[in-house]
Amino acid sequence: MDDKIKIITELWNKLYPDNNKLETLLDFLKSKKDSFAYIPKDKFWYKKGLVYSTYVDLFAGDFDKMKEKLDYLSNLGVTILWLLPILQSPMKDQGFDISDFYNVRDELGGNESFFEFINLAHEKGIKILFDVAINHTSDEHPWFQEAKRSKDSKYRDYYIWSDTDKKYSQARLLFKGMVNSNWTYNPETSDYYFHRFYEIQPDLNYRNPDVLIEMIKIFTFWKEHGVDGFRMDAAPFLWKEEGTNCENLIQTHWILKIFRAALDYLKEGTALIAEANQPPKDVVAYFGNSDECQVAYHFPVMPKIFLAIAEGNPNYIIDTLSEKITPSIPEDCQWFVFLRCHDELTLEFVDPEERAKMLKYYLLDERWNFREGEGIAGRLYNQMGKDYKKVLLAYSILFSLDGTPINYYGDEIGMENNEEFYKKMTEKIGYKDSRFFNRGPFDEEKRKEALNNQESDSYKIFHGIKKMLDLKQANEDLFSEKSTYENIDGVFKVTRKKGNKSIVIYNNLTAESKSLDNITLQPHEYFWKIS
Repeated sequence: MDDKIKIITELWNKLYPDNNKLETLLDFLKSKKDSFAYIPKDKFWYKKGLVYSTYVDLFAGDFDKMKEKLDYLSNLGVTILWLLPILQSPMKDQGFDISDFYNVRDELGGNESFFEFINLAHEKGIKILFDVAINHTSDEHPWFQEAKRSKDSKYRDYYIWSDTDKKYSQARLLFKGMVNSNWTYNPETSDYYFHRFYEIQPDLNYRNPDVLIEMIKIFTFWKEHGVDGFRMDAAPFLWKEEGTNCENLIQTHWILKIFRAALDYLKEGTALIAEANQPPKDVVAYFGNSDECQVAYHFPVMPKIFLAIAEGNPNYIIDTLSEKITPSIPEDCQWFVFLRCHDELTLEFVDPEERAKMLKYYLLDERWNFREGEGIAGRLYNQMGKDYKKVLLAYSILFSLDGTPINYYGDEIGMENNEEFYKKMTEKIGYKDSRFFNRGPFDEEKRKEALNNQESDSYKIFHGIKKMLDLKQANEDLFSEKSTYENIDGVFKVTRKKGNKSIVIYNNLTAESKSLDNITLQPHEYFWKIS
């Protein structure tokens, strides 16, 4: 028996001991084994380069116009393009509410335009990954539309129902301040359905093996068409168990291992990215023994970079990346690290004292508050007080860290919070979701400034980032080595060595001049020394 089939069989029998659907899944996988025209040459592609994260509609409009932007991305140094939700959706949660897992939204150009775009991106050496909300669907998905009408619907068991709203009472409210309960009443069947996010996003029921099989078919479809990786949105919440907080349960890990084994059986090289906004000691479980997700996001280091700059103290970063907080991960696996993303600057896992400091330093406008003080929304340029030197320092710190860095679209040109977009989306969805400040359309004027106007902050930020990325690419062998982190009087010093080569990155986090190793750094200045 093939090793991957053996793994799938063992895990399946643990999840569904009384179910006979395993053969359905195995027959499907065997039928697809030889149907892949494209597979990335380097199966560890996710360990190198720069990830660029963007919404297609906000960045370019549609996939035809995205094709025109590939040269811009390539010029910056992008090697991986993370497309935020592109699948069919009513767009009540920026596309994370999926109503059809098999089709790209019509306004983006549909599937054919997307497939053409993938091929062109691959020609330019750019890998493609996109979001799949594996935990839930839109309430407008045909499965849910049928399920809510009748208890006899064949899709009824694709979702989680209860006669009361008291079940899974230990599951925390993820959208505190916007959603008052994880249960919503359905008048058509006089009962409640379960959701971890907005009530427009009913949770899928993975106790039903048909749901798991369907999700594997979805991944396989996109893999066949050249998608290199999937961001597993809301990965920690897949399995629900009474008497628990319904997060990080062992059954969730079994499901993810089945996903991984199925995709590897078909052809290795497709990366699964765990979107698990949890402390690193919990997140490392999502790597498994190199048999689960290949990549996970390091959420907790993000606020510590901001705190370190605000207080001129690298220890916030060094402590977070130390073994006691961030355990070692398997060699084949990788962290994705970032300064900003489509969501908030999360304060969920900093201690109360640090949270108070972060709110004092970075909540420059009360409307940026997210989830009652658990996060601060907004663009990097705004949060750094529109100081381009601090923006570039933050990038130098980011590029210093072990892990593959992510650039959130527009941050590379100093894009600002978009008041108009925030107001428009608030009116549309009826929630004051501060994340819309940092989700506005790509600023073409700032892009032109970034490329042409040497006096502008946009130019200084863009070319500063590009210079660092060029150095990184030219010294890829050094950046594949583990780094040593030091705090020398407020300077974050990062050293990597390979043979007789080394790179040392000095980041002066303080507002004072600092001298060390025959280098003088001005306030908030950085310096990369290669020898």
